[in-house]
Amino acid sequence: METYPLIVIAGPTGSGKSELALQVAERFQGEIVNCDSLQIYRGFDIGTAKLRPEDRRGIPHHLIDVLEPGELFTAGEYARLGRAVLREIAGRRRVPVIAGGTGFYLRALLEGLSPGPARDQDLRNSLLKRERKRPGALHRLLTRLDRAAAARIHPNDVNKTLRALELRLLRHAPAATQDRPERLSGFETWKIGLDPPREALYGRLDQRLRHMFQQGLEDEVRGLRNRGVSPSAKPFESLGYKEMLLYLTDRLDRDQAIEAAQTATRHYAKRQLTWFRRERDIRWFDGFGNDPSIAERVCSFLGSVISYPNIS
Repeated sequence: METYPLIVIAGPTGSGKSELALQVAERFQGEIVNCDSLQIYRGFDIGTAKLRPEDRRGIPHHLIDVLEPGELFTAGEYARLGRAVLREIAGRRRVPVIAGGTGFYLRALLEGLSPGPARDQDLRNSLLKRERKRPGALHRLLTRLDRAAAARIHPNDVNKTLRALELRLLRHAPAATQDRPERLSGFETWKIGLDPPREALYGRLDQRLRHMFQQGLEDEVRGLRNRGVSPSAKPFESLGYKEMLLYLTDRLDRDQAIEAAQTATRHYAKRQLTWFRRERDIRWFDGFGNDPSIAERVCSFLGSVISYPNIS
């Protein structure tokens, strides 16, 4: 069975993954596969730093703008769609280049997830009712039932907590006892990690958030709300959008909203780095992906390890 090359560009938000992915795709005749859980949604562009079509240099991008904001989407569904896309790209004798910072999606794609029961809407409604009455109740319940699973989920991530509880209650067993997941096969994976200096990264993130607020994020959010997108839609829980909604509903002034978004984004970048540091076989580069010297080092490394008929 032929094995195809697969390149992963990982790292924290703001580290230059998109630019590096473009450079790598150009060099290795690749197509880019999004691994950002928010860029999947249509209309959420500015706050997710989504590349505009005219900035993609003619390189095909996959799994971007595939869902309406109100649609639910899980890591398992991402893995299913993503694996189909990877095989389509390989079938064209092109190289898939995965780029994004949603570590759980990446793990689901490469390592698989333990198969679990289908959603039980009645159970979910009951659990959500409990959460609305006492915020944080679901994570506390999960901690009592499956401490290991709870430790892997941020207490504020209601969606992941809900699914973990659903699995635990429906299967009557902790996650550790579930069936073994099915790993991605047929690909040789090369993982690139970006780890820029922390203070430089935080400075870039602060500047990017302020620029988003000044250059159209407010209009984007107003437009989404005018289209009827509910403020409870999952993408509105994300960094920048959450704070913009608080500003638009007069719960924060503009400077407070920007500062809150900056603080939350710095904390998120730190959590991303912690997550990716636990991943196996990542080749780390200490810089930003849009630094030409970093791009050259990454491409030089990949050129030394990848062998594929259409790559010269």
